[in-house]
Amino acid sequence: MATPRVPGDEAIELPCGESVSLAELDMGMREYACSCGERHAVVMDVHPPSRFVPEAIVDVLRETVETEDEFGEFGTPHVMGIVLEEFPEEVVAEDVSENGQVGYSMLWLTDFDSRRLHVIVVELLVELMDHAISHSENSEAADEFEEQMLEFDVEAFVDDYRKAREFESEFDRPA
Repeated sequence: MATPRVPGDEAIELPCGESVSLAELDMGMREYACSCGERHAVVMDVHPPSRFVPEAIVDVLRETVETEDEFGEFGTPHVMGIVLEEFPEEVVAEDVSENGQVGYSMLWLTDFDSRRLHVIVVELLVELMDHAISHSENSEAADEFEEQMLEFDVEAFVDDYRKAREFESEFDRPA
């Protein structure tokens, strides 16, 4: 006899080889405690890129990064595309747009936890900004950016940003 399932539910294979049911993943989830013993970062297209960096930086990225895809402006799908490009074996990307039960269209699950993903995202966004400014005609701005990056501590930034965004409920706001 077939095992009963929730209609529209599907299992997603994690980078570790285990599987997780979409029914176990909700839009507020940032990390999944896997039966393999590890924690996997969970990202959905509905999560704003400000999950990783301040909105002011997201605004700058939206103004400067050209996107020619169905997403319109620079956002979480682009951030996770960069991560997937750098870590193809450690990220699973799933299009779940045909599943009307979940409330999101794209899902990314990583082999590393949410903090490690946060560090990776910040490092990759800094590289992206560095590359963009290197093409600037304003060498003074490029030099200033390089100087600021020498003093920038990604680990400390991630710790401070995560602490500032640690909410008790969906009604809390950053300090």
